[in-house]
Amino acid sequence: MQEPTVPDFDRAIGFTIPDQDARGRLTRLGPVLNSILSAHAYPPAIEKLLAEALALTALLGSTLKGEDGQLTLQAQTESGVIRLMVCDFKGGELRGYVDYDAERLAALPEEPTLFALFGKGYLAITFDQAVTGERYQGIVPLDGESLGAAAESYFLQSEQIPSLVRLAVGHDAEGRCIAGGLFLQHLPDGEEGRDRLHTRLDHPQWQHVEALGATMGADELTDTALPLETLIWRLFNEEREVRVLSDLKLSRGCRCDVTYIQEVLARFPEEERREMADENGLITVDCAFCATKFPVSFEAIAS
Repeated sequence: MQEPTVPDFDRAIGFTIPDQDARGRLTRLGPVLNSILSAHAYPPAIEKLLAEALALTALLGSTLKGEDGQLTLQAQTESGVIRLMVCDFKGGELRGYVDYDAERLAALPEEPTLFALFGKGYLAITFDQAVTGERYQGIVPLDGESLGAAAESYFLQSEQIPSLVRLAVGHDAEGRCIAGGLFLQHLPDGEEGRDRLHTRLDHPQWQHVEALGATMGADELTDTALPLETLIWRLFNEEREVRVLSDLKLSRGCRCDVTYIQEVLARFPEEERREMADENGLITVDCAFCATKFPVSFEAIAS
């Protein structure tokens, strides 16, 4: 009797292809994604967008070295339906939130374009490297067809590294959301004395890897019956060597707690804190990420 397949989700895995000077990441989100989405009753279009953004955050965040490194992905608009979208990754923990205009969203088609949602929008990607203490940020316009295309533009513009990003969102038989992603990059080789990639007219090695990566289907990325290692094998089984790196387990994480909130509130002048407090002397702080309300005593902050 064939043993039942164990669903594969809520992790990210890396790999390298030495002969092709390429590296990659794969991720698939399931229960962690649905836990984040459950904090707010997002309509389908916003749910899909946030699911893609969280998959992208997991892909990029899992490249950080050290548990204290942080990746923040933030999109803002000047007059878009979406006012703010923010996701971040730290130590394998994911969180995300979208603030949007519900009335304007209702007037859009069922599957709105990125431009319809963001208008003149910008995507900021920030890497905080805890190991080196360095911080990198790049900002690109959200004028492409997808978040994946915006991420590709980020790496091409900020680091001159061509990349391929594929994001997919689906649902299982019970209607639960699943998101998957593939991230491929050419390894920069200028550090070893060779020409950097952007100085060349073409590069057959990268073109080969990019063409293979582009064949990855959305159904494969969201099929929890397919282990991520199997997807790597499907893409690159004809390569002489593919090194699969250790995987990273992903979880939902929100760093809000009473102590942290008290520290933040303590930075406000006492008179402003009095105005925030209700008739019972409580200041209620609502965390947008996890939709949890934290009642904090004014006296506890003032003491």
